[in-house]
Amino acid sequence: MRRSVPWGAALALALAACSPASKHELLSKSEDVRTKAQLEATLGAPDDRDKLGPLETWTYRARDGEVTFLITGETVRLKTAE
Repeated sequence: MRRSVPWGAALALALAACSPASKHELLSKSEDVRTKAQLEATLGAPDDRDKLGPLETWTYRARDGEVTFLITGETVRLKTAE
């Protein structure tokens, strides 16, 4: 006997798993992050990366906005959410 698969429910679950995290989730995951390497290991590659001399900003898109990290050298200095 074959079972039918509720494709609508499976598709909804798959799409929810692929959607970007919220700002709160990104900030929570990165709470203990202190270095650039830790940040990338925790959140992955940023969606946008800007560099001016020793200053960098890494921006991650969230489903409800963006989270930006200010980095100097190898150290994460500031986290902001818009």
